[in-house]
Amino acid sequence: MSTHCFFAATPKALEAVLANELTELGAKNIRETVAGVSFDGTLETAYNICLWSRIANRVLLVLDTFRLTSQDELYQGIYKINWFEHMRTDNSFAVSFHAKNSPTIKNTHFGALKVKDAIVDQMRNKFQKRPVIDIRRPDIRIHVYLRNDTAQVSLDLSGDSLHRRGYRDINIKAPIKENLAAAMLIHSQWPEISRHGGTLLDPMCGSGTLLLEGALIAADYAPGLLTKQFGFLRWKQHDPECWKQLLDEAEQRKAEGLKQLPTIVGFDQNRYSMNAALKHIENAKLQNAIHIERRDIKDAKPAESWKPGLLICNPPYGERLGDEEQVAELYQQFGHALKSNFTGWQAGIIISNPELGFRLGIRSKKPITLYNGAIECKLLRINVQEQSFFVPKAKTQQQRLNEVNATSQVLKEETGAEMFANRLRKNLKKLGKWAKREQVNCYRIYDADLPEYAVAVDVYHGEKTWVNVQEYEAPKSIDQAKANQRLAGLLVEIPRVLGINKDQVFLKIRRKQKNTDQYDKQADSHQFHVVQEGPCKFLVNYEDYLDTGLFLDHRPIRFKMQQQAKGKRFLNLFAYTGAATVHAAVGGASMTTTVDMSKTYLDWAKQNLALNQIKGEHEIIRADCMEWLTLEVNKNQPRQYDLIFLDPPTFSNSKRMENNFDIQTDHVTLIYKTVGLLAPGGILYFSTNFRRFKLDKSALSDLTVEDISEETIPEDFSRNQKIHYCWRIQE
Repeated sequence: MSTHCFFAATPKALEAVLANELTELGAKNIRETVAGVSFDGTLETAYNICLWSRIANRVLLVLDTFRLTSQDELYQGIYKINWFEHMRTDNSFAVSFHAKNSPTIKNTHFGALKVKDAIVDQMRNKFQKRPVIDIRRPDIRIHVYLRNDTAQVSLDLSGDSLHRRGYRDINIKAPIKENLAAAMLIHSQWPEISRHGGTLLDPMCGSGTLLLEGALIAADYAPGLLTKQFGFLRWKQHDPECWKQLLDEAEQRKAEGLKQLPTIVGFDQNRYSMNAALKHIENAKLQNAIHIERRDIKDAKPAESWKPGLLICNPPYGERLGDEEQVAELYQQFGHALKSNFTGWQAGIIISNPELGFRLGIRSKKPITLYNGAIECKLLRINVQEQSFFVPKAKTQQQRLNEVNATSQVLKEETGAEMFANRLRKNLKKLGKWAKREQVNCYRIYDADLPEYAVAVDVYHGEKTWVNVQEYEAPKSIDQAKANQRLAGLLVEIPRVLGINKDQVFLKIRRKQKNTDQYDKQADSHQFHVVQEGPCKFLVNYEDYLDTGLFLDHRPIRFKMQQQAKGKRFLNLFAYTGAATVHAAVGGASMTTTVDMSKTYLDWAKQNLALNQIKGEHEIIRADCMEWLTLEVNKNQPRQYDLIFLDPPTFSNSKRMENNFDIQTDHVTLIYKTVGLLAPGGILYFSTNFRRFKLDKSALSDLTVEDISEETIPEDFSRNQKIHYCWRIQE
């Protein structure tokens, strides 16, 4: 067989893992690049990689490389390739065109049309027939990558992306792709552990991807055996005899490997996830190889018969302030389970926030950077041994406040915070004019503008001027005494600049995954104050909770819904203290429904409605929103709403919920269930404060989805464009 040049694409940060894999699969002259690896080999080599690669997304056969300085040269370069060597006139094909730093062609859609025209014209001129275009299931896929002035034209041998093994139900959204799961296992030494008979356990297995990839590795089971269609099968130069020989060999290896599989087990407390995992295991024909149990993370422990091995996990990432307490508690429970029951095991855990690793209380090896989609993550590799254990120490809210207050007593005139005071005056001058013009009474005047003074400062004008200060806790590298002095200085300067008494300033600590009681009740003052937002009044509390009861960044979307609410039926899900409900009711909504799980918040919402003298059909429901939606959507005559506000938490594992909730994993299901209650022509506003959130547009393709984030970020939060994301959704 002759040698060709190929390119294997892979997710970012997996290039080195892929290069090692390609070496083992017989590739030569391997060259790593961003998101892929170039290599040389025979057609048999390429087939082998399509069949066996656990890391690659695609395998491309390079047909030609040429330079171009005009759009016409792209057409001519494509036309010169003899396409009859690769396809028949009755074949279908699709073109994928990508450009980077090209001065000639910036519109990739235009580039793809040029390529398509050249291929069609050549075939029609020679044979008076032309192949058809099929972007969904083409016989032949052609890739063109234009970088600067150089175009590389390739034939896609893989067809669909190789990470889609074929066992996953397309209707089930999984939080991690198969090739990332395989890379996690390889980095965590699973191939070696499995050869020695070690156990594989995922205590939060979700839909089972890590377990399935672990079983495929341990069983010497080629992932391509589950794939029904490859791109080369309808290619004119396909070698069926070579392919059949490789398939037969892979089937033989699989049969032998399945006989010596080690113990592979998954736990999850979510019955829907368990059902998905069982379905995927059945699709892979591994029912006798993988065991699934419904079990909470705090109850995770191995059976006596299990040989110590690898605990692998992709737990929730959780970032939104206000939801982190539950995520922190989950990781603390996870760490306790590891220390109590898994000494002598290895562990591989992928996280997006390094602080989450701290909550486990076990030291890890140097983290490895990986990307779960667009989210940068760290893979923690842990040797679960007693000498690696430590107790995460975090001061309570009150201890921290006592420290700062003690320091502020010493500071009288000179605080060293003049730089902060000057910035506060500048912001106050600018935002004060804006707030007066827009009749905004509660707004943010400072948000970590200066790195040395990492706090958020919100001002609330009511019967008095109140200030809520939220400290973003300094990293461990900052001297605690210095951090205390800076914070104490701020507490002295804020009353001076605003001309208020110091007892009108309240301090809260917003830790990231450092304290499990941070979002519990902070005090029992029961002191509520009335503030105004447009025509609406709200009760806020500065002492008892970390948040005051009014999310200031959602002010524009509340006003938007108020303007649209007249005569509409309004639904507020994950309603918190009902601020959006009040705006809708004041705006003339014909009826409202407010749903939340917290009795405290719903009582607060009732008081907000009463404060605005709102009467009429305004329903308050205490329920798990996901379960409530499921029940309502499945009724013979579901409720119908014209306007819905959906602002879920990033993560929740409340004891009152039967299942965990994770916004990144569950948002598609949540949105579709909510849309099930939309009346014809109705509007759903979906918002999240998860800063690394990625909306799955492809899974929502049959809905009209418009990103309105930019227009919903208020002026006082304009320095932080990622404070939240917001979409307008209609059927």
